[in-house]
Amino acid sequence: MERTDIFAAALKLEHRVSSIRQDLLPQMHVLTLTPFYPTAADDASGCFIAESVGELQRKGVESSAIVVYPIYRAYPGPDSKAPPAVAKKYVCIPGNAGLSSAGNFLYAALKHEVRRLHSGRPISLIHAHAALPCGQAAMLLARDLGIPFVVTVHGLDVFSTRQVPGWLGRRRAAVCRNVYAAADRVICISERVAQGVRDRLEESANISVVYNGVDAALFAPGPGDYLPRPVILSVGNLIRIKGHELLLRAVAAIASSHPQLECRIIGDGLERARLQGLARELRVEDRIRFMGRRSRAEVAQAMRECTVFALPSSYEGLGCVYLEAMSAERPTIGCRGQGIDEVIRHAENGWLIQPKDLGELTSALQRLLADRNLRENIGRAGRRTILEGFTLAHQAERLVSIYGDCIA
Repeated sequence: MERTDIFAAALKLEHRVSSIRQDLLPQMHVLTLTPFYPTAADDASGCFIAESVGELQRKGVESSAIVVYPIYRAYPGPDSKAPPAVAKKYVCIPGNAGLSSAGNFLYAALKHEVRRLHSGRPISLIHAHAALPCGQAAMLLARDLGIPFVVTVHGLDVFSTRQVPGWLGRRRAAVCRNVYAAADRVICISERVAQGVRDRLEESANISVVYNGVDAALFAPGPGDYLPRPVILSVGNLIRIKGHELLLRAVAAIASSHPQLECRIIGDGLERARLQGLARELRVEDRIRFMGRRSRAEVAQAMRECTVFALPSSYEGLGCVYLEAMSAERPTIGCRGQGIDEVIRHAENGWLIQPKDLGELTSALQRLLADRNLRENIGRAGRRTILEGFTLAHQAERLVSIYGDCIA
C-alpha cells in the first residue's frame, strides 16, 4: 500500500473513532489560556488559536478563552470576528528576566476569576498555549481545581532558551520541564517539535502531535495564473530566521531572465529597513513590494494571486502559511529539516530546499516559474493534501479525542 493510501486510511479511521467518542462524551467545557489571539489592530495575530477555538465550538465543545497580556503591554481591543475572549493583564518582570516567573504571577491574576467560572459551569480541562507563562499558570490552576490540563508547544524553542543563555536560560528550561512532566498531554504542532521536547526532557511525558488546521474555504484557490506578471509571495515576520534575505538574493539572481517578475513580502519587523537597503544594493528595489502587515482576507487574496509561494525559513516548527498557500493551490517552497517537511513531499505537493542554500532556492524558483504544468500539478496536489488531513475540522477532531482521553 502506498504511503498516501495508508495516511488516508488512518485519517478515516481516526475520524470515525473521534465521531463515536464525541457522541458518547458529555459536553466539555474547555478553558483556553493563550498569549496569542486576534485583536482589533491585527486579525492575523494568534488567528491559529482563534480559528481552532471556533471550530471546536462548532463541534459542540463549550469554550471559554482568556487572552493574557503583561501589564506593560497595551491591549488593542478584541477582534469582533474572533470567538469572544476575556483579556487579562498580569504583573511580571519585563524582558527576558521575567518569563521564568511570569506563570506564577499569571496564576495569581487568574485564580479567583477561574474559580468563579468553574463554580458557575465546571471546567472539564484547561488548554494552555506555550509552557511560559500559560502552561505554568494552567498547571497551578488545574492542581487547585482537580482537573486535567494540556499544553500546546507552537515552536522549536520548546524550553524558551534560544535567546537566553546562562542561569536565566536554565531556570526557564527547568520550569518548562516541570510543566511538560505535569501536563496530562503535551501537544506539539509537528514531530520535529515533539522530538525537541523528548530530547531534553528528563522525565517521560505524554506527547501527541496535532498539526495546525487551515480554513480551506478562506484559503481557496483562485482561477490560476491570471496576473499579467509572475509574482513570488512570501508571508512572515521580518526576522532573520525567516530567510527573506535569501529570497531577495534569489530574486536578484533570476531577475534578468524574468523581466516582469515581482516579489511581494507580507509582514513587518526589525529587519525591514535592512532588507529594503539590501534590495537597493541588489538593484531589485523596483521588483520588491514590502506590503507590511495585512488582514487574513488580504493574505488569502495575495495567495490566490501569486505564482509561487516561498518562505525559506530555517527555524520553523511547522508554519501555518505553508499550509495556507497549499490550500490556495499555490506551489509552495519550504525548507528541509523543518516541521513543514512532514507535510510537503518534494516535487509532488510542494518543493523543499536546504536551509540557507541560495543555489537551491534560485533553481527552485527558475524551475517553477518556467513550467506552468508543474505549478498546476503541485498546486492541486497541495490542495488535496490539506483537504485530506490538515483542515480546521481535522485539527478539532484530534483535539476532541485528546480532551476525551484526558477527561476520562
